[in-house]
Amino acid sequence: MSTPIIEIKNLYKIYAGSAHPAVDNLSLTIEKGEIFGLLGPNGAGKTTVINILCGLRHFNSGELHICNYSVKDEIEKIKPLIGVVPQDLALYPALTANENLKIFGGIYGIKKKELNCRIDELLELFGLRKSKNRYLSKYSGGMKRRINLIAGLLHHPQLLFLDEPTVGIDVQSRHVILENLKKINNAGTTIIYTSHHLGEAESFCTSIALIDEGQLICQGEPKLLMDQNNVETLEGLFLQKTGKNLRD
Repeated sequence: MSTPIIEIKNLYKIYAGSAHPAVDNLSLTIEKGEIFGLLGPNGAGKTTVINILCGLRHFNSGELHICNYSVKDEIEKIKPLIGVVPQDLALYPALTANENLKIFGGIYGIKKKELNCRIDELLELFGLRKSKNRYLSKYSGGMKRRINLIAGLLHHPQLLFLDEPTVGIDVQSRHVILENLKKINNAGTTIIYTSHHLGEAESFCTSIALIDEGQLICQGEPKLLMDQNNVETLEGLFLQKTGKNLRD
């Protein structure tokens, strides 16, 4: 029997001055070892949920546990277990890739010799070892995305949060990122992933949850959900469940 790595019960979050909650009584269980897609339209509450799980936002009510630790009371025990790769690039363009990664490794408290080996290992995996001493300002968008991802993997996290990890990059970089994330998942890291690339999510995720207006719409294996709702693609399921109105 699989083991839950994340348990969310009746999560509720409303921002000050808002008439509607960002997350509305949401309950989810995510099993260890999954590539889990948290999907939904703009404003559905995806990023809020991830920020709450990472300890970056407070919530009004509910119970959240990661690796059996309480997000509310034991977040300092959770932080070493998770890696976070934000959509916005969290890098220093005036430094080299190697210098950037040494800073992040220092934040994680990784010892120098171990860190140097880990940096070289991940740079090799993502096709960047030869350019590690190039300034980030000279990197392409796809290369920066790969460095951004490596920064979240340096400390061997049990759980990796990815917010739009392939947005705005070339096909080759997307392929390298997704294929290596599958290898990292097979080695034991659970992945929580958000994206608007529904075709990508359909083939990449082992399980998904579709949320809208802060509420759970459906959850399960992509193919099973598509069959149950008589649609051929995840995009078709998305439009069936959330409608076709624009969400600007």
